[in-house]
Amino acid sequence: MTKIVFVGAGSVVFTQGLLADLFGYDLGPLQIALHDIDPERLETAAGAAAYLAREKGVSPQITSHVELRAALDGADFVINIVQVGMNAATRVDFEIPARYGIRQTIGDTLGVGGVFRALRTFPVLEGLARDIAEVCPEAWLLNYTNPMVMNVGYLAALGVRKAVGLCHSVHWTMHDLAALVGVPLDEVTYRAAGVNHQSWVLRFERDGVDLYERLDELIAGDPELRRRVRVDMYRRLGYYPTETSEHSSEYVPWYLGHPEEISRLRLPVGAYLGIVADNVASYEATRDALKAGAPLTVEPTAEYAPQIIHSIVTNTPRTVYGNVPNDGLITNLQAGAAVEVPCLVDGSGVQPTSVGALPAQCAALNRSYLNVAELVIKAAIEGDPRAIRQAVMVDPATAGALPVEQIWALCDDLVAAHGNYLAPPLRAACK
Repeated sequence: MTKIVFVGAGSVVFTQGLLADLFGYDLGPLQIALHDIDPERLETAAGAAAYLAREKGVSPQITSHVELRAALDGADFVINIVQVGMNAATRVDFEIPARYGIRQTIGDTLGVGGVFRALRTFPVLEGLARDIAEVCPEAWLLNYTNPMVMNVGYLAALGVRKAVGLCHSVHWTMHDLAALVGVPLDEVTYRAAGVNHQSWVLRFERDGVDLYERLDELIAGDPELRRRVRVDMYRRLGYYPTETSEHSSEYVPWYLGHPEEISRLRLPVGAYLGIVADNVASYEATRDALKAGAPLTVEPTAEYAPQIIHSIVTNTPRTVYGNVPNDGLITNLQAGAAVEVPCLVDGSGVQPTSVGALPAQCAALNRSYLNVAELVIKAAIEGDPRAIRQAVMVDPATAGALPVEQIWALCDDLVAAHGNYLAPPLRAACK
């Protein structure tokens, strides 16, 4: 029997999508173990899982666990989707920086929002890594929790060897680019690499014909297309970035610090707070529907975790994009940092492929991004609260908006606000 554990299963909408995909595969006897520290959300997740199983005509064993180690016992795969601090912590990540004049759109990857989301998540990851090592050491850890680069890098620093970070940004970027140029996705040959939420489309072809030329024509003829951050970045850098404009704007100093650019490129400052509200509403709708015995509407996700599990369990070869430590995979990015590359998957597991060197301009931006991640991981591993401030000092968008004294004051305020979520050594004040 294959056992799949969901850690943070109370992220019910995402859990449902992954289960819908999993239940669409023939995986043989299957156990789904759901873990969450919120009993109501856990109950809702279990109800949704049972409903989906009936709808898909499958009969997995479904168990619910408030205690993590009980859920992990005998696991083959562990899917991590925790969000430490939930919505209240996310609001703090937006509201306090806003008082200093910092504008954020998503705040989950880089910048002060990404830094403090990582610092809240690391203690949970440390406990999860320890429990996996003791309870199910051969399990694959499939991480969806952001900030991806920092979390995967931290897991690697802890010595976790069978972990891969998963994100849908490459897939949906290529899906949307194919639609834009009018070519079916299954006829497109592509290759991307870089870091999560800032990878680059290095190859974009059909039958050996470069589709970038068609994209250039469309951009030149459509002023509205030119009002997107990642189109603007593509025009200047020569390679299309693999995340939305809202995300991409946060990792560079050129956009959010300038009101005229926010207007020109239609950037929705604070957009993630609306996403949070929508997620809460979706959860509540699912909870209420289950209580009323009403049907649920769940769309397939095309996420990588179910594909990886299917490939490993059935020895079915496929290629996915994964975030893994840089062991010579991208030669002009920092060794050991988490990079996003094509990965081959089959019965032997997840095997990252070497990309070589990125274009110099793309690598330069990725290195700036990875500098922040390196310092955040250093802060956690060494218990060094100064490294938190240093990480935010070198963050491109924050450094372009605030002088260093205000950066340190901002970090002091966020450390105080997040309190017990941070590891004890990191709660100390810095002068």
